Amino acid sequence: MNFDYNEEQQLLADSIKRFIDKDYDFETRKYVASAEGYSAEVWGTLAEMGLLGLPFSPDYEGFGGGAVDLMSVMECMGAGLVVEPYLPTVTAAQFVARAGSEAQKKAILPAVASGELKDGLRADRSRGALRPRARRGRGEESGAGWTLDGVKQVVIGAPQADQLVVSARTSNDGDRGISLFLVDARAAGVSMKAYRTIDELRAADVGFKGVQLGADALIGKPGEGLAHIEAVVDFATALLCAEAVGAIKYANDATLEYIKTRKQFGVPIGAFQALQHRMVDMVISWEQARSMACMACARVDSEKDAGERKRLISAAKIRIADACRHVSQEAIQLHGGMGMTEEMKVSHTFRRLTMIAQQFGDADHHLERFAALDKVA
Repeated sequence: MNFDYNEEQQLLADSIKRFIDKDYDFETRKYVASAEGYSAEVWGTLAEMGLLGLPFSPDYEGFGGGAVDLMSVMECMGAGLVVEPYLPTVTAAQFVARAGSEAQKKAILPAVASGELKDGLRADRSRGALRPRARRGRGEESGAGWTLDGVKQVVIGAPQADQLVVSARTSNDGDRGISLFLVDARAAGVSMKAYRTIDELRAADVGFKGVQLGADALIGKPGEGLAHIEAVVDFATALLCAEAVGAIKYANDATLEYIKTRKQFGVPIGAFQALQHRMVDMVISWEQARSMACMACARVDSEKDAGERKRLISAAKIRIADACRHVSQEAIQLHGGMGMTEEMKVSHTFRRLTMIAQQFGDADHHLERFAALDKVA
């Protein structure tokens, strides 16, 4: 399998890398601690570069790309520790792109592509597969619309979102009882307890109390949201794997540079064979992670069988989670005490890799899912 980018993908990766190196270096990320937690100027630049419209159809001002086309974007964002809510926005918009009405697509997708609209996602699989688990929402028909109640926890990007994609149980018909809704983040009855996660992203616990929604808020058909949730979360997981690859690559590069320059007993510590072996193991973890991320992105775009898609995504996430743990911990240990300081970017990369290993299901969850699907197969 050829893991190299094609010419267009490489040009896109190069342009993103130049932007991050020039205008998004670690020392200038002061807005991480701001009330908004992101830069509106950077968000506008991402839109101007076409990154926000990349995964949507040209019919809605997009470029018709898939997960493979987004790999280079996510790798660069992982290496640069980009905190703008890119993944939550393009992921949540996927629900509209895949299952929304024509009116919803025309209203939402061009606005996302232009940077005018930011979406947040909290769509739970029916068996509590996402960790940390959220209390589910409950939706009931109310006249010509719906009434939404419940709580969604750890919604990444929610404080910055203009709209939320929310799953709710609308009937007790098992897997066929979950529906999807578009909810204005500032609608009456919506409350947020916002906070900053350990990897410097913004999240919130979102409450819904008697939120009144029109009939046009429903995405797709009532009770048929589970299949869309599983497909979109697998899509997001594949992109998260690509982000991890970029962060792992940065951790490896920073660690290699450090052991080449840090001296003990008059020689660089990189001259010690034991540390060379550990560095080689870190590079092997990156190579394996990159191979699995490429497979995940390729198959989430092309695999028609839902069971096989879920099996492959779980296999990739297991390998990625292990690589995140291995490389992040080794990078900190080889940096010594300096690796834990706020001033060192590698400490922030450690936190991001730790969170990536948990997001959309940790290794234990995906081992369980893989084993269950393997038995079915």
